[in-house]
Amino acid sequence: MVDVYIGIGSNIEPEKHFKAVYCLLKEFYPSIKFSRTFKSSAVGFVGDDFYNSVAKFSVEDDSICQLDKVLIQLKSIENQLGRARGDKKFSARVIDIDVLLFGDLVCNKPIQLPRGEIVENAYVLWPLSELAPELMHPLENKTYADLWGSFDKDSQKLTAL
Repeated sequence: MVDVYIGIGSNIEPEKHFKAVYCLLKEFYPSIKFSRTFKSSAVGFVGDDFYNSVAKFSVEDDSICQLDKVLIQLKSIENQLGRARGDKKFSARVIDIDVLLFGDLVCNKPIQLPRGEIVENAYVLWPLSELAPELMHPLENKTYADLWGSFDKDSQKLTAL
């Protein structure tokens, strides 16, 4: 079994969309675990605050084929919830689901893993450090708890809900 960590975000009716995405994710991954939900300011554009969380589930193996299957499932969930494609990278979102970690896989295709925003954004690192404090970042060689401990918390406002 391979652990997969995903980041979830929404700033368009976030309470409604978080409830819906949690239900849909549980259908695909019954043993999924979620971090607390956090509220953060929009990053990269002026917009409504985001709700963010991180979730963990397991899949059978760490093959690229399995990763592709997960990516298709997550995109399907985003589509079911009304995610518009072709949005700018930094824009309002009904829902955004990103694979952050796929076991210890390090790659740039089909997606970047581990996702770079883990160490750049409080809204990813704080919930990940709560869900997997002792897990080692495969490139930084530090635990997520240590990475969060040394993060400049004044650089991004984040509130636990």
